[in-house]
Amino acid sequence: MKTALFTLLFFISTCIFAQSKTEFTLTLKDGNIVTGTTKTSNVVLVTDYGKLDIPIKNVSSITLGIHPDNSLKNTIINLAKQLQNTVEEERKKAYDQLVNLKVGAIPVIEEVIYSETEETPVHYDYSLSTALSELKAIHNVGNTYSTKDVVTIDYEYNMGGKYDFNNISLKTEYGDLTIPREKIDKIDILYMDASADSKTYKLMASTHISSNQNGGWLKTGIVVKPGQNISITASGEVVLASLSNNAYKPDGSVKNSGSDSYGNSSNSTSPAYGNVVFKIGDTGTVTKAGVKYNGKATATGMLYISIYETVYNASNTGFYVTNVAVK
Repeated sequence: MKTALFTLLFFISTCIFAQSKTEFTLTLKDGNIVTGTTKTSNVVLVTDYGKLDIPIKNVSSITLGIHPDNSLKNTIINLAKQLQNTVEEERKKAYDQLVNLKVGAIPVIEEVIYSETEETPVHYDYSLSTALSELKAIHNVGNTYSTKDVVTIDYEYNMGGKYDFNNISLKTEYGDLTIPREKIDKIDILYMDASADSKTYKLMASTHISSNQNGGWLKTGIVVKPGQNISITASGEVVLASLSNNAYKPDGSVKNSGSDSYGNSSNSTSPAYGNVVFKIGDTGTVTKAGVKYNGKATATGMLYISIYETVYNASNTGFYVTNVAVK
């Protein structure tokens, strides 16, 4: 009896697990990209307004900031003073300790540099500013970093705060990897729920353009098989800077100059500028969806959606709200 019960419970848990999977794509600070699945089920974000516990299925991406390690402040202040030592060897020793600090020291050093208590340098061979620049280079940190993590929810809402973790464990095709937080710049998240037959996505004109080689095609997380019915509906407006800042609707119609009306959309089955398009798999045929599409899948693979344009311009604005259903 116990054996039968255990078998039943194992079967049920296996089915539930098989219905959902979370894929993380990590963009590392050195430019490398790593993709794999994770067991992470939620994101706990501490904000200025309280703590949010966000289900992972609602998180689209996380851009990681650099949390200041304020426990290093006194150490940094003391090392900054040693940089003014009359003995060059002592200045170098203090400098070497500064550039070997962890990434969390960067915002603290900047705070010390711009504070009123920071002394005017006497010796410039080993300055605090130079140490900061070298520390940024070591950790691949630019000058426009944020001290907060920014979580994008449902492709639409951004929330800043602190997502505290030490590392991320991924199961990849090359084996299990554990990647420290300080190596990660951004996390793109794809939640795949095989039990869901309908999902809504936000196609951002600033990113989701078919010719954009870096994330232009949005992964829906929906895997289709030949014969399944694909239904896509879309609404909204995008302004394509690549096409003279003309405004487009999902059916490809263009806003008439000086009016709120739109020109006729194309009746062609081939994609037109501004159309919502889809493909099955990375190398699938780009197919026009427009404002409404119903058709049968002809291949097996992940369903991707995008906005059709042959030139990508990050200055594009606006978005389409796109619903995808597969039965």
